[in-house]
Amino acid sequence: MVHFKNKMKIRNLISRRKFIGQATCAACGTAGMVSALAQLKAVGAMAGDSSRIRNESVSTDYKALVCIFLGGGNDGGNTLIPIDNSSYKSYAQSRAEVALAQNTILQINPKSYSDGRIYGLHPSMPEIKNLFSNGNLAILANVGTLTAPTNLQSYMAGSSIPLQLYSHLDQTNQWQSSISDQPVLTTGWGGRLGDLMNASNINEKISMQISLSGANLFQSGQNVIPYSIYNSGAQVLNGYWDGTPGYASLKSIFGNQYPNIITNSFSQTTSKSIADSEFMVNILNSATPLKTSFPTSDIGSDLQMVAKIISVADTLGLKRQTFFLNISGYDCHGSLLATHQPLLANLSAAMNAFYSATVELGVANQVTTFTASDFGRTYAPNSGGTDHAWGNLQFIMGGAVKGGDIYGKMPSLTLGGPDDTGRGRWIPSTSVDEYNATLAKWFGVSSTNMSTIIPNISRFSNADLGFMT
Repeated sequence: MVHFKNKMKIRNLISRRKFIGQATCAACGTAGMVSALAQLKAVGAMAGDSSRIRNESVSTDYKALVCIFLGGGNDGGNTLIPIDNSSYKSYAQSRAEVALAQNTILQINPKSYSDGRIYGLHPSMPEIKNLFSNGNLAILANVGTLTAPTNLQSYMAGSSIPLQLYSHLDQTNQWQSSISDQPVLTTGWGGRLGDLMNASNINEKISMQISLSGANLFQSGQNVIPYSIYNSGAQVLNGYWDGTPGYASLKSIFGNQYPNIITNSFSQTTSKSIADSEFMVNILNSATPLKTSFPTSDIGSDLQMVAKIISVADTLGLKRQTFFLNISGYDCHGSLLATHQPLLANLSAAMNAFYSATVELGVANQVTTFTASDFGRTYAPNSGGTDHAWGNLQFIMGGAVKGGDIYGKMPSLTLGGPDDTGRGRWIPSTSVDEYNATLAKWFGVSSTNMSTIIPNISRFSNADLGFMT
């Protein structure tokens, strides 16, 4: 028979272990949890084979990449529209009930791109139009996942087709990994950037990968993982902050030594993540308020936090940073006209405010913002909406962008034409790999190391699409 006191010791030990497990998963905020996992992952990577990681030379200048992922698949057909009379007539016939009125579309005048058509932007994007006109934003046409250069003939023959082409999950992963021919993906191209370039950062407390949308494949590397933060700031422990009852006791529990190696390791790494998050809170609290006014939308608040973090990059000791935002709602199978308008309006206003903030901070030439999305949408509508498709357009913004122009090649926009695999699913003329390689080169990746970041780039002819200075 077990003595009562021994029973109580066993019960207390079990309760404490249970509490640690629950508190770590539930009480520790997203930022803290991801930081803890980053510490554990780094330990695992050190024990594994990291010889493939060839660090670039240490950078002394600051650069940041900001990825805005339009979750669900943005409808490019109503984002950039042909408006000359002949082309608009064809557009209106093809798009039917989802066509925009010709006189509402915002005409743009590319510097050099010409395919015989005149183009305009969705009427809810006046700020994007102005950024384009002022040379601070470029448009990349008909970009998508590819395993190799593809045309209609090879597509019909079943060759060079990305895995699970019209699947949200698979195409999101392929966009974020820049690998379209593997079913299981564990690192993203932004994460591989971090593995390669983290030596430029002197701070080991906060990752160079900052996510406003939690864990994501884009920023996951072999040795790095995103540090997750809310647009309201860093949260150390859910429901607790320094000075509240129980906070010090909870920190103490995580800081204790435990006989079980798993419990002890997780406790210590969580304690480290709490300290790192406190460090982040204090630095953000000391940041000089921005004069730039941001919209109150989710993406506006997210980009305001990104700008705030960039403003304290020197204090954080970071010379290279990536940021990730996932903005959901773009999977418009129905009610496209009503749903798409506020999405694009929020995107346009927030991107404009963010660019203004980088100008205010004096880092406009050092911060490049770019969009990505699962895929495009069918040109032919479906009961007021559009279905999953393939090639799509993307925006690139920043002082180092050769803006005011369209890069790549627009599709024919002809249903049943040479670029159409069915219902206006355009075969991309530019690969995600070429898009990402161009951004990675600007970020500081050498041609020697480019295949580490973009493994299949050698299959394509343009490792630099020319939209960056």
